[in-house]
Amino acid sequence: MKPILQLALDFVDLKRALKNARAGITGGVDWIEAGTPLIKSEGLHAVRELRRLFPDATIVADMKIMDTGRVEVEAAAKAGANIVDVLGASSDATIRECIQAGKNYGAKIVVDMIAVDDVLSRAKLAEDFGADYVTVHCAVDEQMEGKDPFDVLRQVSQALTIPVGVAGGINSETAAKAVEAGAAIVIVGGAISKALDPEQATREIRQGLDTGKSISTTLFKRKGEAQIREILELVSSPNLSDALHRSGVLQGIRPLFPGIRMVGRAVTVRTYPGDWAKPVQAIDVAEPGDVIVIDAGGAGPAIWGELATHSAVLRNLAGVVIDGALRDSPEIVALKFPAFSRLVMPNAGEPKGFGEIGVPVTVGNMRVEPGDWLLGDDDGVVVLPRAIAVEYANRSMDVLERENRIREEIKEGSTLSKVTELLRWEKK
Repeated sequence: MKPILQLALDFVDLKRALKNARAGITGGVDWIEAGTPLIKSEGLHAVRELRRLFPDATIVADMKIMDTGRVEVEAAAKAGANIVDVLGASSDATIRECIQAGKNYGAKIVVDMIAVDDVLSRAKLAEDFGADYVTVHCAVDEQMEGKDPFDVLRQVSQALTIPVGVAGGINSETAAKAVEAGAAIVIVGGAISKALDPEQATREIRQGLDTGKSISTTLFKRKGEAQIREILELVSSPNLSDALHRSGVLQGIRPLFPGIRMVGRAVTVRTYPGDWAKPVQAIDVAEPGDVIVIDAGGAGPAIWGELATHSAVLRNLAGVVIDGALRDSPEIVALKFPAFSRLVMPNAGEPKGFGEIGVPVTVGNMRVEPGDWLLGDDDGVVVLPRAIAVEYANRSMDVLERENRIREEIKEGSTLSKVTELLRWEKK
């Protein structure tokens, strides 16, 4: 059968969700899902509004039922849901109760395999119980770690006779891949809800489903370790800091010139104030694309200047970060070499050779270890620890995508406080 495109409205405010739903239906969405965040925020009133505004649409209530199956299925069905979601991780009794309640109240039941260890076995059991659908679901937080649902989807779709849905970072590039892997229902959230033009984004995904062709996109993709630099090249230091829960900032470290941009892995140096021997030696140690990160105690004299910069440029280094001082700033600016420091002063120190290369350092009150990622721009520098680099690089992309959508809504005549319903979310 023709693949079904389901739009997940994972908003926390109903006005934005309904606006997105209209765009999605115009663009070719088949089913509209009241996402779990929306139901938790707005209650089943969200389902009632979707039913009122779109009387002919198939409405999915993503209840993620874990207990009291009969009560929750009844409530969702009476609110107007055609399909209700129960978690595969819930008990056998709860799944069976949901299925029975669905028959009583005229709703179909989808069993969502999010956070299930043995998805194939659990999916088979759900089919045996009488579920109408099963969804192979890669959670948002797992997507941030670079995971996708397609390998499991292939196994499940081949083993079951009921329709299988898939959710987890689907976009215009991967929609056709989802169908190829066996998905009858393709669930898309952010690639539509965070798009600059949700209607056009829906059309492109619909086209990919119908033609089997991949349609290239820059956004809405979650990547692995090999693509960390590629991700960080697209985002800003504020995006990354927001993703890191407003942290990671190297305090007091400022860009040397406007329009600056730096992404790279850290080659760390600890030196004494004014001792420029180890910083210069680090240029020879660093690989192309690396950033030299120097802990000089936050004081002068300068331990970096024009000649060091020339050497770094020839080595194709990505930049330098100095918790201390640099000099020869006009020459460094002319070379367009990304340089960030706490201080700028004319006097240099002496090459005494104290210190170490390749050890943990403290720069801008933050610990930086060898191999950590640095992102610097006009707002300053943020460090991304290598141990969590994949996840939080992906999360920074999510921040960028969300801001893109909010910006478009402001351009359409709203304001930031209205888009985000600021007063509503003030802490009580």
